[in-house]
Amino acid sequence: MGRLFGTDGIRGIANRDLSIQRSAQVGQALATVLRERLGEGKKPKVFIGKDTRLSSDMIEAALTAGLCAGGADCVSLGVVPTPAVACLTVAHQMDAGVMISASHNPFHFNGIKIFGPKGYKLTDREEAEIEDMILDDAIPMHKAEAGEIGRYSRREELAKEYIRHIAATVPGEKPLAGMRVLVDCANGSASRTAGELFEQLGANADIICREPDGVNVNQDCGSTHIHRLREMVKAGGYALGVAFDGDADRCLAVDETGALVDGDQMIAIFATEMKRKGSLRQNTAVVTVMSNYGFMNFARESGITVKTTKVGDRYVLETMLAEGYNIGGEQSGHIIFTDHMTTGDGQLSAIQLMAAMKETGKTLSQLTKVITILPQVLVNMEATVDMKAGLAESLEISAAVRACEEELAGEGRVLIRPSGTEPLIRVMVEGPSQEQITDIAHRIVKAIQETLS
Repeated sequence: MGRLFGTDGIRGIANRDLSIQRSAQVGQALATVLRERLGEGKKPKVFIGKDTRLSSDMIEAALTAGLCAGGADCVSLGVVPTPAVACLTVAHQMDAGVMISASHNPFHFNGIKIFGPKGYKLTDREEAEIEDMILDDAIPMHKAEAGEIGRYSRREELAKEYIRHIAATVPGEKPLAGMRVLVDCANGSASRTAGELFEQLGANADIICREPDGVNVNQDCGSTHIHRLREMVKAGGYALGVAFDGDADRCLAVDETGALVDGDQMIAIFATEMKRKGSLRQNTAVVTVMSNYGFMNFARESGITVKTTKVGDRYVLETMLAEGYNIGGEQSGHIIFTDHMTTGDGQLSAIQLMAAMKETGKTLSQLTKVITILPQVLVNMEATVDMKAGLAESLEISAAVRACEEELAGEGRVLIRPSGTEPLIRVMVEGPSQEQITDIAHRIVKAIQETLS
């Protein structure tokens, strides 16, 4: 991770960590970098999208001011999903796209994600270049002369182009006709796009949590709070439920019995169907170290190769692009179909899952039988920057982890990692017994607190 950028852009509490001054600096630094790449006399063009949280308007205004001050023209897309920014940046040959969102985080957080002209998130090197310009006074940002200052315009109608693009990935006239689905928009970006998307595809969709008020994004709804959707799907007799996060780049599902279907299970279903149809490139799926050990068992039994990366959809995508794979993602619901998109897209995942159900004639609970998920415990403990930094160097914590893994006797695993987007250390334990792994997880948390606090 960099000094400003985490695994998914710049994050922080709005108007404190992510201030208007910092947002303007990011804009001006980005404009400077783009001008240097484009060459003398060429004016950068940047799309800006945002989610529904209260601070997004404020940050958009500051970011736009910085971009214009650096000599870039800005076009606001309004409230759109993160993948819409990536998609439209490529389609309209923009020099960059910026999304203002803190994804699944509560409303008081916000963030800035930046996409390059090909619709991919910036590399670590590119992010470091922007960081250095912001944090090092010796590296000047471009200050546009009066005639160079950027212009601002709005093109909110372009969201319809994005909807048509992902709808076209499920071919046919009303291809999801007759399917009853309950859709949770998390009071976020999907509130603007989901209704039209499912209508175009002919699905019988009931949509909830689509009335954002600036503070209710991800509040007891969406992919991080799935309990309500589970109850409603089962009680309402739906074929499935799908839940997005605040910027709709991730999706989790619920089957007809009310059981959760997470990202690992969805990737297993997609990989199985792609292999059946001969479209699974190099017979490989890409996941992160946080994926359930049951996914490895599924892949071995199905004759599918697994590539594993660091946590973060950017690292999944880097591996997919470098080695030519076309399905990958995270347990949290970031799933990437490189045949269709350059980044994770929750709504795309949802309609592809429904298409798999339609094509096979199977219920979602039947499709998930391809994979058996091992019991897993994930404990998030609050942590300072110093605690995160000390994690890898602590011999005491390493010894505690080894002792717990020996206790699991090869039938499970322990994984500890600092969050790249929140002030947390995540402790994950998997194994055959829920009681055992819960006890182990809390013992490790206690060891971290005693050692690093």
